[in-house]
Amino acid sequence: MSHSDEQLQSVLETLEGCRRVLNACDSRESAELLSIVILDVRMKLKGIDSADLKALCDEMLRSAASEPPSPSKQTQDQPRRPLLRVVK
Repeated sequence: MSHSDEQLQSVLETLEGCRRVLNACDSRESAELLSIVILDVRMKLKGIDSADLKALCDEMLRSAASEPPSPSKQTQDQPRRPLLRVVK
C-alpha cells in the first residue's frame, strides 16, 4: 500500500466515524451526504473511476426497466430503497 493510499485509508476511517456519529444524532441528510464522500474515497482506493460507476448505474437501470413490475408495499410517503449500497 502506497503512502497516499494509507492516507486515504485513514481519511476513510475518520469519515466513517463521523457518519456513525451523525446517524446516532439522527442527522440523516448529513450522514447521506457523507456517504457520497465515503464512496468517492473508496472508489479512489480501488481505482474505480466515475465512468465505471456510471456504466454500473446505467446497467442497473436497464436491468430494472426490463424486469416486470412487482406489487409494491411501499406508498409514496415511504422512502425508496437506494439503487446503490455502499459496501466495505
